[in-house]
Amino acid sequence: MARTMQGIPCGFWRTVVPYGSALAALVLLLRVMEYSFWMRDLPVEGYVGAVAVVFAALGAWAGAKLPEGRRKEAPLAAQPLPHEEAVRARGISGRELDVLQLMAQGCSNQEIADKLFISLPTVKSHASSLFRKLAVRRRTEAVHEARTLGLIP
Repeated sequence: MARTMQGIPCGFWRTVVPYGSALAALVLLLRVMEYSFWMRDLPVEGYVGAVAVVFAALGAWAGAKLPEGRRKEAPLAAQPLPHEEAVRARGISGRELDVLQLMAQGCSNQEIADKLFISLPTVKSHASSLFRKLAVRRRTEAVHEARTLGLIP
């Protein structure tokens, strides 16, 4: 849990306050410009253009400085297969092997779907196919059989 200062998270002071202050300064600048150019009757497009330039620069800066979003993990099949001959002999696909490895780690179907970026019905389909190929009826039996055959460590 983040440390708080008087009930407000510390990250608030480092991010929201500076950006809020910058926005307030920009509004104040626009109001001053409005009064300065009131006699000249500057069109609204001028104000909109100024705001667009400021926020485009802010967006370019933020894109360069902020870390990238959540990166997808490399699929488990990208790792070298332990016994490729045994996998091929059983007809197990790379994605089914990924599902089997996550089953062995104790992941639920939903957790497997989240980690592999696939839908829950797809996980169930892979699990059903694995059960058929390994001639088992349960997840625990599938993991035990896979370890016996050397498909997973």
